[in-house]
Amino acid sequence: MDGFEENAGVIIMAATNRPESLDPALTRPGRFDRRVPVELPDLKGREEILKVHAKDIKVADDVDYNKIARMAAGASGAELANIVNEAALRAVRDNRKCATEADFEESIEVVIAGYQKKNAILTPQEKKVVAYHETGHALVAALQKHTAPVQKITIIPRTSGALGYTMQVDEGNHYLMSKEEMLDEIATLTGGRAAEEVKFGLVSTGASNDIEKATRIARAMVTQYGMTDEFDMVALETVQNQYLGGDTSLACSSDTQKRIDELVTDIVRKQHDKAKQLISDHADKLNELAEYLYEKETITGDEFMKILNEPAKK
Repeated sequence: MDGFEENAGVIIMAATNRPESLDPALTRPGRFDRRVPVELPDLKGREEILKVHAKDIKVADDVDYNKIARMAAGASGAELANIVNEAALRAVRDNRKCATEADFEESIEVVIAGYQKKNAILTPQEKKVVAYHETGHALVAALQKHTAPVQKITIIPRTSGALGYTMQVDEGNHYLMSKEEMLDEIATLTGGRAAEEVKFGLVSTGASNDIEKATRIARAMVTQYGMTDEFDMVALETVQNQYLGGDTSLACSSDTQKRIDELVTDIVRKQHDKAKQLISDHADKLNELAEYLYEKETITGDEFMKILNEPAKK
């Protein structure tokens, strides 16, 4: 900052999560005029951050930091440090001298979904519904072109409230998403409910988080990304603060808001119908995979793809 000669040679730095609320007198040239946005680390950044924190613990020689970094997509530096700490704690609890790759993978799951809830007792029917639900997600993802590979499927309840989840991991950095990729992601999110409907003819509360995510993506397609013919490249929604959760506000008439709701509903419904069709067409594989998951409780992506690619059992 200039204007203070007695402070010559002193560099003043400040940080904020609310840059849009700063007084222009602070951000004009000669004041805090150099802005350095600190974004979430990319793949290479996550890998290097993991290595830095891993220096403080004993780690097995065969740990693939690149794989761990890909699994931790979207994690902040603090979350990556927490992942390393969790891996070390897991190794200590198991009386091992060093943390393995499995410890890191489980640590990521802890950060994403919480600890395993070992005292949660599901009825056999509930466990079967959860197995089909998670298999539905994985099956729809695997049968589409624009989705990340399935890394792991589990039906072990977590302290976050999740009764199971399907983990997908991209091969590398992913900065842009096409309309087709977003539609396939919505279809994947609806795959759990679709499997329940196809297999049991019922709908359960297990899809609440999927519904929220699918609706948010569909709404962004309409209001922010210009992915509909009706509104083309018109911005209907603005992000208030990208650094604090990205709160949004609509900038359109009530009639337009009604039409937005209709388009969002139509997008989600069409992808839900697509998911049900994919699962119905591969009902044999759905049953085979879900029964295997029911017995094992946790399976890897490799196990999943091996069964999926084998000839259907008669």
